[in-house]
Amino acid sequence: MKENYDFTKGRRGRVVSEPAPESGKVRITIRLDEDLVDHFGAIADRSGGKVGYQTLINSALREYVEGKLPKWEETLRHIIREEIGRNSAASSSERGKTPARREGTSR
Repeated sequence: MKENYDFTKGRRGRVVSEPAPESGKVRITIRLDEDLVDHFGAIADRSGGKVGYQTLINSALREYVEGKLPKWEETLRHIIREEIGRNSAASSSERGKTPARREGTSR
């Protein structure tokens, strides 16, 4: 190694030129909860490198914005209908059985 280096002809800034931006993409800085980044990172890892976590986050945001995700009201109605159906089926099968007697009571 040299004892001294001459930086008089040096320039400030990037050493390597910035890559050309993808069309339609914007570079931003955003803070996300660690558990969300871990979640999308785990999905990206399971894909074997086919898709990155940033792409997954972008896709999730796009689905939300474009309304492709089911609305919470629709999801709630679906769950309620399923539960009502289960309870109705259980009630109808219970009707055929004789009720259990309580201890200490006689008929």
